[in-house]
Amino acid sequence: MERNYLKIITATLLFGSIGLFVRAIPLPSASIALVRAALGAAVLLAAALASRQTIRWREIGSRLGLLALSGAFIGFNWILLFEAYRYTTVSVATLAYYAAPVLVVLFAPLILKEPFSAPKMIGVLAAAAGTLLLTGSGEGAGSDPLRGILLGLGAAVLYAAVILTNKRITGLSGMERTFTQLVAAALVMVPYLLITRPEPTGPMTTTGLLCLVTVGVLHTGFAYYLYFSAMGELPSQTTALLGYLDPVSALFFSALLLDERLTPPQMVGAVLILGGAVFGERYHKKRQRA
Repeated sequence: MERNYLKIITATLLFGSIGLFVRAIPLPSASIALVRAALGAAVLLAAALASRQTIRWREIGSRLGLLALSGAFIGFNWILLFEAYRYTTVSVATLAYYAAPVLVVLFAPLILKEPFSAPKMIGVLAAAAGTLLLTGSGEGAGSDPLRGILLGLGAAVLYAAVILTNKRITGLSGMERTFTQLVAAALVMVPYLLITRPEPTGPMTTTGLLCLVTVGVLHTGFAYYLYFSAMGELPSQTTALLGYLDPVSALFFSALLLDERLTPPQMVGAVLILGGAVFGERYHKKRQRA
């Protein structure tokens, strides 16, 4: 059990530190997303083969439409998030991105016909108030803080779409689903790059190349492998709550390594966003158990 806790914590800390590495890669966000998806899928496939896990290709094929759609959402979600890192701090972009769980609560009644209750509304309003407070950017908050926040929120909308789409994809393991989605994300990025032809932000360096490989292999393939290998052995609520180490660690890493500081209003906003997300998720799990 302790080993599984360690796996989940390691995975979430890796997810939380990805912004530090993306900042050092002088490539367009779509190019980073393509390499991340391709390397991540390759690592997951290698891990499945090494551990002799069966990939049920027929089951994947019968759900290919939804898997491809969610994979496209993932690819463009990464593009917006990586762009957000360029315009505001990693911490603020991550907090805006973490409005996704609250958006799921907000849209689930319309898409999944789940009931909308007063406690859920409290979580949504708290996160909305926190998002508004994020716009009070102080010094060192990036070249265009408002644009970065809007890009982060756009990424949150797409990630919420991934979560809602995944709720309709049943009968697959987390490994099978994520592997297929990463392949789909990579395939979608290829024509997007050919059409848009974005320019690099600078010359590729050894540091940039190492960071790019690290994002694909370590932050994606290895992190997802750790996450899914432990997820089935822990209670779902425990896994969900440990997942909040992701944004918290992003705040810590960006403050420690990038010298990024939240202003007092942004600190209150962070508490409201994360508190609203945790409150809504815990209430939802309690209703499910009831």
